Amino acid sequence: MYQLNLEQFSGPIEKLLELIEEKKLEITELSLAEVTADFLNYLKQIEKIEPRFLADFVVIASQLLLIKSKALLPGLSLTTEEEGSIKDLESRLRFYQEFKPAINYLKKLSEQNNVSISRPLFFGRPAIFYPAENIKIEELYKAIDEIFETFKELSESQIIKSSLISLEEKIEEIMKRLGVESLKFEELTKEKPRSEIVVLFLALLHLLASQLVKVEQKKRFESIMIRKS
Repeated sequence: MYQLNLEQFSGPIEKLLELIEEKKLEITELSLAEVTADFLNYLKQIEKIEPRFLADFVVIASQLLLIKSKALLPGLSLTTEEEGSIKDLESRLRFYQEFKPAINYLKKLSEQNNVSISRPLFFGRPAIFYPAENIKIEELYKAIDEIFETFKELSESQIIKSSLISLEEKIEEIMKRLGVESLKFEELTKEKPRSEIVVLFLALLHLLASQLVKVEQKKRFESIMIRKS
């Protein structure tokens, strides 16, 4: 018998909702930004997880980092797709929160081991196929062929190319670029994609927290000047 043990594991949406409920927060962009670090720490602690489950966690983590970056950089402009991704995450969390009580109720029912799965008249009898009187054998063949075609489409493998940007690499890049004089943050981000700029900014925050660099911004939206501590 196949058994699934979920005592030490929960899906990304479920875990994210748990973190929000623990802090007694409403589901908003600000609350999602606040629990980002906790979610990433949980992701680091997961062991022996199947790649397909890990991929779900990584997708949610990337959305949370985007929300966190938006909270830290008010002037950061997002594409329509990125804004939609944030709204989609919020709606999925609210949807799951509404149905969570129903999930617990169904779980209790299944534990009773006394759940009817059929009408009383047919309970305990073998499964029998009752086709309609006017159905033709050709129509059945056509329907079965359509089902198998759908399975073929679902089973086709796709190769998704993705580039992982390491936070450690960006930290090292900033330290190498820093010389005796100050360095503008724009010089680091010149001609780089948005995803890499976000990681560079997170790397800068890490260096600042570690007191390895000092930053200065004289006015709002002016250049951020970086120099070694």
